[in-house]
Amino acid sequence: MRTPLITGNWKMNTTISEAAALAGELRLTLEPVSDVEKVVCPPFISLAAVKAELGGSSIKVGAQNLYFEDKGAYTGEVSALMLVSLCEYVIIGHSERRQYFGEDGKMVNRKLLAAQKAGLKPILCIGEKLAENEAGRTEEVLRTQIDEAFSGVDLNLLVIAYEPVWAIGTGRAASGRGANAAIGFIRHRVAGIDSQASRVLRILYGGSVTAANAAEFLSQPEIDGALVGGASLKAGEFAAIVRQAGEARR
Repeated sequence: MRTPLITGNWKMNTTISEAAALAGELRLTLEPVSDVEKVVCPPFISLAAVKAELGGSSIKVGAQNLYFEDKGAYTGEVSALMLVSLCEYVIIGHSERRQYFGEDGKMVNRKLLAAQKAGLKPILCIGEKLAENEAGRTEEVLRTQIDEAFSGVDLNLLVIAYEPVWAIGTGRAASGRGANAAIGFIRHRVAGIDSQASRVLRILYGGSVTAANAAEFLSQPEIDGALVGGASLKAGEFAAIVRQAGEARR
């Protein structure tokens, strides 16, 4: 059975001191939970402080992004080599990166390759926009995003997060059944590329996940966890989601 994974994406929130304090709260509340993998992804500036706060605990640290070159004249960017001593996971291809910063499938692929080369575990985000969903194009969009991202990537060292763009930060989550169907399609598509990897690949749901609706998603057979946004900034709510993930697999 695939171990559930709950990842908190703090986005552009928290100062260094706030991030350290939140990490400390999570350590106290989540350390007893042993049947769920737990990851928090603070802003770049707080990675070192959060890693120090969580040192020796079972909570892992991830970054929210990286650049695909190891070093060079890329002002403002952060490479995989800079991150590898600070975290274990990295989010790649989030819809906000695609929407606001023009990241396309080619760039996402280069970032995945850079992450894996450095020894980081990528969490690849894919998902359709509202108009695409309403036009019945969800599977077409997911197929394209998968095919663009996967060239040369080790699928055994990857996590995928299905995040319908229309549900991210809107309070409008997908239904459990709808998310399960989309994630089932993703797994089937991966199976066509590497059947063994499709069986171990963890696929998360993301998009307005809260403690109130998490069980609807986490109880679905194809969904292996969640990528949590705003709710991950509240220690109690994030902890409740983590506990529900463990309960769903018992």
